[in-house]
Amino acid sequence: MAQREVLIEFTQIGRTVKVSAVDPETLTEVVIQGPAGAGLEVLRRNAIAKLDYVLSRKRG
Repeated sequence: MAQREVLIEFTQIGRTVKVSAVDPETLTEVVIQGPAGAGLEVLRRNAIAKLDYVLSRKRG
């Protein structure tokens, strides 16, 4: 399976991390928030899962 590009940005706000995930082909962006102690990989996976959900809803 081919890897697709997803742009990820992490912004720590106190004990919370805001994670933005953008699909560069459709310019669709989603944002999640989670505890800073959750770990970046967990937050990244959750943001990508939300992005996948939003993209699947857009496709029909």
